[in-house]
Amino acid sequence: MQELIMTTTFDPTPSAPDGRFPSAAFCVFSNRFLAIIVAMIAVRIRHGAVLANNVAPLVAFAPCALSNTMSSWSQYASLRYVSFPVQTVFKSSKIIPVMIMGKVLKGTSYPYSQYLEALLITIGVAIFSIASKSSNSDTTTEIIGLLFMCMYITFDSFTSQWQSKVYDKYGKANVDPYQMMLGVNSSAILMTTFGLLVGGDIPKIIEFFKVNPNVLQYNIITAITSASGQLFIYTTIKEFGPIVFTVIMTTRQMISICISSILFGHTMTWKAAVGACLVFGVLFYQIRKKYIASQRK
Repeated sequence: MQELIMTTTFDPTPSAPDGRFPSAAFCVFSNRFLAIIVAMIAVRIRHGAVLANNVAPLVAFAPCALSNTMSSWSQYASLRYVSFPVQTVFKSSKIIPVMIMGKVLKGTSYPYSQYLEALLITIGVAIFSIASKSSNSDTTTEIIGLLFMCMYITFDSFTSQWQSKVYDKYGKANVDPYQMMLGVNSSAILMTTFGLLVGGDIPKIIEFFKVNPNVLQYNIITAITSASGQLFIYTTIKEFGPIVFTVIMTTRQMISICISSILFGHTMTWKAAVGACLVFGVLFYQIRKKYIASQRK
């Protein structure tokens, strides 16, 4: 749905003569708006009140809310310049930035084997990205897309590490995943609303929806799946553990590539396939290693 919204040429409007949806910020806003509603319901069910047991203040979530908002915006914006399969595999290279961010924010140390695995994933992503370039005329576009993806990975890596820092500071017993979801999205909705107002996107969006009402439906569907996805992510990790969750996410990425290639006609050369296999091969090796380690405990 993200690729459909950001890459499809719809009926043009005066403010969007190319027919492209004019605001990646609104996509982020709609996702965060519905996520707040879902989080409020989840917190109410779990704690009996929306504001019950809120030990961590709202300002504690602001840094990761900002980084989460910027990572989502970069992800949507990149779809104008990078195909969804390239973006999906590129996101698998987040390991190195996450490791670096953990070292900077929390002083975490990692074994050399993890750095080697991260390097192999990065190489696989590079092979996939280069092999997926259609022609030399796409060089400028690819550079812009690469910039957006680097922004996405950097901000997204900061988000997870800062959330971990909040858990450590205020105690995991005092901040559950649903309260984290509510806190992050509450701060993020303020930021995205400010961005829409300052950027003057709201009149452009309303005008675009009037001409292309089906795009509003696409945004609603994306918001529902995004908000539901956040809830299921937290529930899966809590009930089944991170190994099952990682298997699901890795499998989802591979399925996303296949579906996108079929629906949008993205071709995959044998070199790109080698890069993708290298990335997912290392990921599955990591999953298997963690599973074996958990069985020995």
